[in-house]
Amino acid sequence: MDVRESSHSLLVGYLLWILGFLGAHRFYYGRQLTGTLYFFTFGLFGIGWLIDFFLIPGMDAEADFRYESGSKNYDLAWVLLTFFGLFGLHRFYMEKWFTGLLYLFTGGLLGVGYIYDYWTLNEQLDYLHRVENLYE
Repeated sequence: MDVRESSHSLLVGYLLWILGFLGAHRFYYGRQLTGTLYFFTFGLFGIGWLIDFFLIPGMDAEADFRYESGSKNYDLAWVLLTFFGLFGLHRFYMEKWFTGLLYLFTGGLLGVGYIYDYWTLNEQLDYLHRVENLYE
């Protein structure tokens, strides 16, 4: 039986939940639509945010099943995106040198690329991991 390595961290999920009224934990677990909804409604006016405290273990298990783990750590990539995304550090970490430099000199393409990466970072990492696992 092949046991998959965990891609996402329950601890990081709960740490992002503290900022969850802005949708951070939902984006982290690959739930972009509800993450965006939480961002604009402050966690469904706080009610959804409180309910999510109990839903996070399920979101974590689903993300671990959905996304392939590999050489690039999801937690580190999300921390780099969240706190240093406008400088492109998460893109340098993923070895996307050209777009990393582009983000560095344009403030994450004036913030638009930063938002784009909030929507797609899990898929970008998952793709990198699936490609590298093909060659193992």
